[in-house]
Amino acid sequence: MTQAAEAVQPQAPRREVIYRHPAWVRVAHWVNALCLLVLLLSGLQIFNAHPALYWGRSSPFDRPFISLEAREAGPGKLAGVSRIGGLSLPTTGVLGVSKGEDGQPEVRGFPKWLTLPGYRDLATGRRWHFLFAWLFVVNGAAYLALLLFGRRLRTVLWPTAKDLRGVGASIWEHVRLRRAKGEAARSYNVLQKLSYLAVIFLLLPLMVLSGMTMSPGLDTVFPGLLWVFGGRQSARTIHFLTASAVVLFFLVHVFEVFAAGFWNEMRSIVTGRYAVDVEGPKE
Repeated sequence: MTQAAEAVQPQAPRREVIYRHPAWVRVAHWVNALCLLVLLLSGLQIFNAHPALYWGRSSPFDRPFISLEAREAGPGKLAGVSRIGGLSLPTTGVLGVSKGEDGQPEVRGFPKWLTLPGYRDLATGRRWHFLFAWLFVVNGAAYLALLLFGRRLRTVLWPTAKDLRGVGASIWEHVRLRRAKGEAARSYNVLQKLSYLAVIFLLLPLMVLSGMTMSPGLDTVFPGLLWVFGGRQSARTIHFLTASAVVLFFLVHVFEVFAAGFWNEMRSIVTGRYAVDVEGPKE
């Protein structure tokens, strides 16, 4: 092969390991993951005490905004029904009616495998929920302080004007399940940046503040919260909806981890190091 032919021979990609996540980000990530898991399971235990949501300051039991109900479906039979506004969906076996401790159908908002504890115990569920809620708030406050007073928000998470112009193209790449490679893999894409910012500065604060509004004790300290959320029942509904949005974000997040390369992504959030394939000879 001539020197000219060798010159145009494409270089095979080489793998380069970069440092992606500092230690404080990794610690905050895993503490948040644990807290959110316990908060979700214990929160569903609390929700099961009255599996219905309302808007405003009162609870019109005959007009819930969302409810998980049980109805008679014949002699000795129960059917689970989930209502969202005027829409009713049959959800027997999962929502409204599920298998009880004795293996028989029982009236229950969420099934026992989705609550902490699995058996009916509102008091224990509340203890777990409040303990991990405060741990979540302390961890989140520390993360937010380091984010705001450090360089990570500006250099890693904040989208540039060029990023925002490429939102449509990024959506199309995700629809086709195409993942960033080479230099593009060194940083978050615009959809990742926007989703992380929405979770950090919108969903999680709303979830925490609406949860605080449901506490009569905290309402005496921060009475304005009841006015902001339009009543304790509205706060409870917003708390449920924002928590549901966080669960949806988590499911998409896990899917993206597998799609982008599970072991590489896990190594980055455990050790901070992330491997990217780059073109050209090693310098």
